[in-house]
Amino acid sequence: MVSHPFLPPQLIGRDQELDQVSRILLSDRDLLLAGVPGIGRRTLIRAAARDCGAKVLEIDCLRATNYCRFLQLLADAIVTTFESPEELTFIDLWSKDHPFILRSTGGRSQIIWHSSPGKEWALFEALLRLPQALAEWFNSRVVIVFLNFPHLRSFDRSNKWEQYLRQEVRRQSRVSYALIATVAERWTETKELPVVSLSPIANKTMQTWIAQAMLTERLELEPESLVLFLNYVQGHFGDAITLARRIWLEYGKREAVRKNFEPVTVIQPHHVDRAAIGLIQDLSVTFESLILLLPYSQVRVLESLALDPTDSPHAREYIQKHNLSRGGGLQGALASLEQKGLVYGAELGYRIALPLLGAWLRHRLT
Repeated sequence: MVSHPFLPPQLIGRDQELDQVSRILLSDRDLLLAGVPGIGRRTLIRAAARDCGAKVLEIDCLRATNYCRFLQLLADAIVTTFESPEELTFIDLWSKDHPFILRSTGGRSQIIWHSSPGKEWALFEALLRLPQALAEWFNSRVVIVFLNFPHLRSFDRSNKWEQYLRQEVRRQSRVSYALIATVAERWTETKELPVVSLSPIANKTMQTWIAQAMLTERLELEPESLVLFLNYVQGHFGDAITLARRIWLEYGKREAVRKNFEPVTVIQPHHVDRAAIGLIQDLSVTFESLILLLPYSQVRVLESLALDPTDSPHAREYIQKHNLSRGGGLQGALASLEQKGLVYGAELGYRIALPLLGAWLRHRLT
C-alpha cells in the first residue's frame, strides 16, 4: 500500500480560526463549526482540542439511522476515547448505577445494554452524562464532536433528543460540544452558540504549501502548472491533497531513486491537466450518483454555475441565458444546494463548493 505524502503534519492556513476555536474551548464554551465537506472542519477541531489538552469524541450523525444506532455510535466513541485501564475501570464502576454494562472480550471493550424499542431515553441520558463524569474524575476536558449534526432530525422528528442535547450543552462544565454542519442554522437563531465558518484557503497560502510539499517529493510545479493547480482546487484543501497525490503517483520518483538525490522532476501544465482529468474520471460514478439524487432545477443551477460562473445568478440576463427557474424556484434551488454543501452562498459569490465536482461538470458538458 502506497503511503500518502501530502497529509500535512499541522494545520495549514487556519491560524485565525484555530485561535478562535481554542479560545472558545478554553473558556468552557461550545460552538458550531460550519463549512463544506473536505474544507478541514475535523482537522481544525482536533488541532484546537489538542492545543487545549482535551480528549475528542466524534459521532457522525449521518451514520445514525435511528435512536439505537445513534446510542451505539456514542457508546463506541466513549470507549474508543477513554481506553486506559483506569478509565475503563471507572466506566465499569459507574455503569453499576446506570442501564448498561462494560464488556471486554479479546482485548476490546464495549458498552452494551438490553433495551426494547421506545425505551432508549434513560440510556441516552446516562451515556451523555458519562463523558462529564469521566472528565470530572480525571480532571480533564472533553470535546464531543457531532458531525453532520442536522441529520439527527431524520429520526428525532419531535426534536426531543435535540432539545435535551441543548440542555446538556448549557449545563455540562467539563465537556465542550462542537457541532459540525455545512451551514449554520437553527441552533444559532437564538445566538446560543458561537459560529466559526470555514471558507476556502487563500491562494497564496495554498501556493506556499503545495510548492513546499511537492519539493519535498522531488517535484516542482512550473509557474503555469501552479496556476492551473490552484484553479482546479480553488482553495479547497481536501481536493488539493487529492490532486497532489494523483500527480505524485503518476510523476513522482520512487523512494529508492529519491534517496539517490535524482534531479527534481518539473511538472508541466499538461501533467496537471492529465492528473486532474484522470481523477475526475475516477470520481465520475460518485458524481453521477449525486446528480441523479438532485431535483432537475438544482442540476440546472449547478451546470450553469460550472460553465458560466457568476456572483449574480438572480440577474435576469443570467436566468434567461441558462433557462433557469425564476423567483422563488431559483432561490430555493440555491438555498438547497448551499445546505447540501454543493454551492457557497452570496458571501462567497455562489461558487461551486466542491471544485472537482465543478471540473467534472465542465468536462461532461463540453
